[in-house]
Amino acid sequence: MNAPVQPKAAWLKKVKWDEHGLVPVIAQEAGSNDVLMFAWMNREALAKTVELGEAVYWSRSRKKLWHKGEESGHVQKVLEVRLDCDEDVILLKIEQAGGIACHTGRHSCFFQKFEGDAQEGDWQNTEPVLKDPSDIYKAGK
Repeated sequence: MNAPVQPKAAWLKKVKWDEHGLVPVIAQEAGSNDVLMFAWMNREALAKTVELGEAVYWSRSRKKLWHKGEESGHVQKVLEVRLDCDEDVILLKIEQAGGIACHTGRHSCFFQKFEGDAQEGDWQNTEPVLKDPSDIYKAGK
């Protein structure tokens, strides 16, 4: 059995962590290239993501690690982990279980599109709810 990856591993030092020890993370669906969500990771979350091959984020509101799909079952299988040119943003290429990444029950968290002009424009929902969030999260409540 492999020993767990230690958060002090040398490859983690290349990432430019912010003043809170976090790095922004974009989850992109491998097949469609849709950007599904944005989240944060600390060193432990990134190390755990690489170790498990599934996305683990840092929940700023709960102040703990959050294994994506732990309540909903909508796990993100990580196919690639990339670091941007400034070494301060992580891109995960993922396969999204159940086709739902957003806690609203939609495929992507980026379902609101601005339409119109600066004076009269507004945000429009562009993706349907695939599953009612109360059905997704009832087991966890």
